[in-house]
Amino acid sequence: MDPIFVQIGPLAVRWYGLLIALGVLVGASWALKAAERKGLSGDKLLDMSLWLVVAGIVGARLVYVLTSPSAYFGPGRDWLDAFKVWEGGISIHGGVLGVLVAAWLYCRRHKLNLWSYMDIMTPVGALGIMGGRIGNIMNGTDTGGRLTDWAIGFHWPEPGTPTFGALGRLVFGDDLWQFSPPACAAVPFGEPCVVHFTQFYGFLVGFILVFVVAWGLRRNLPAGNVFWHFVLWYSVLRSVIEEPFRDNPLPWQVYLNDQAGVGIFTYTQLASIPIILIALYMLLTSPEREQARRPAEAR
Repeated sequence: MDPIFVQIGPLAVRWYGLLIALGVLVGASWALKAAERKGLSGDKLLDMSLWLVVAGIVGARLVYVLTSPSAYFGPGRDWLDAFKVWEGGISIHGGVLGVLVAAWLYCRRHKLNLWSYMDIMTPVGALGIMGGRIGNIMNGTDTGGRLTDWAIGFHWPEPGTPTFGALGRLVFGDDLWQFSPPACAAVPFGEPCVVHFTQFYGFLVGFILVFVVAWGLRRNLPAGNVFWHFVLWYSVLRSVIEEPFRDNPLPWQVYLNDQAGVGIFTYTQLASIPIILIALYMLLTSPEREQARRPAEAR
């Protein structure tokens, strides 16, 4: 699709960055309201936000590059492209890790409860995922799916195909479908490119997480439980709903179906295994939960 929202001279505002920023903005508003309800400092949350955004971007890009090395290193690749975050390509796991490290440093310095603040920041993650995946759709080539003959396959339009009528041209420009997923390059000219619409699958992951976060913030859960529920369910949903259908380089060429090309293992799925185990451990061993399990006379 057309990755540029608006261009003013040499300055280009891309859909990808704009939509992530909107998701973060709405999520931050939600987080501030959650902080007020839970008696946490909104001023401290805003004060640490700049550091968290920077740390999140660095962590998200670093992990994405490490888990997709063939996109940046090797024959015909330019390693400098690894720094072009504005062209798309981030890892939510890496972003969460970057935010967690920065928040830990900030909360340690200001003597704040790290897990309480991580809980109220989960809306930013859920809505940021949704915005980022819509941005991936606009970029066309980002997080593209495998070729498929399944009924849910998406017929990716040919470049220049008019879509959404006059309103679509007004909002998205004339070159709405100028870019397509990498898998389409293997399709003979004139034949339809039918792929798994994994950008939309990823959007659904974020959409589900919004309800997980809303459920957690409404309940009186131990500090950190909302955050670790977010980490747990993001890792599970991403591994099941999105990753198996993406056109990722795999560590082993193992397939469920050669024609559909549905991979079993990706680097992200493998990385999700220890993350899921850590999240489960943190949820099952939180101090408040352990205290609740002890007999009354032992407290």
